Amino acid sequence: MRKAIYPGTFDPITYGHLDIIKRSVRLFDHVVVAVSSNPSKNPLFTTDERVALIKEVCDIENVSIDSFNGLLVDYAETQSATALIRGLRAVSDFEYEFQMALVNRKLSEKLTTVFLMPHEQYTHLNSSIVREVASFHGDVSPYVPPAVVRELERKLSE
Repeated sequence: MRKAIYPGTFDPITYGHLDIIKRSVRLFDHVVVAVSSNPSKNPLFTTDERVALIKEVCDIENVSIDSFNGLLVDYAETQSATALIRGLRAVSDFEYEFQMALVNRKLSEKLTTVFLMPHEQYTHLNSSIVREVASFHGDVSPYVPPAVVRELERKLSE
C-alpha cells in the first residue's frame, strides 16, 4: 500500500489544503493529514481543535487525520509511509520546501517528498492570510469551509 503523510500546521485548514488532499488521494492508497503541534508558530487553534476541524471538513475516502510531535521522518516511519506531500503555491515556497525535502531525505532515505500545486484559484491563499482577514472581521468564506468560518468567529470573539 502506498501511504503518504501530508504534514502541516493547518491553522486553520483552507480550501487550498483540501485541494492538495484531493490531489494526493489520486496518487496514494492512503493519505494521513498530520497536524504538527509546533508551539513556536503560536497557533490560533490548539492541536486538538485543528484535528477536530479537519475531521469535520475532510470527508475524503482513504484519508485519516492525526497529530504528531517531533521529527516528521520519525512520525512517517511509525505510519509506514513512503512519501511526504508538500504543497507549493508559488516559487517563493520552493526554496524552503526544497531545503526541507533534502533534510528529510538525509534523515530517512525511505521517504520521498512529492510536491503538489493547488488549483490556481488557491495559489494566493494561506492560513496566515485567513487568520488576519478573519481578525478584522473580513469575509473568509471563499477560502475556508463554513465550519472553519464558524470556529474562527468563535475563537476570535473570545
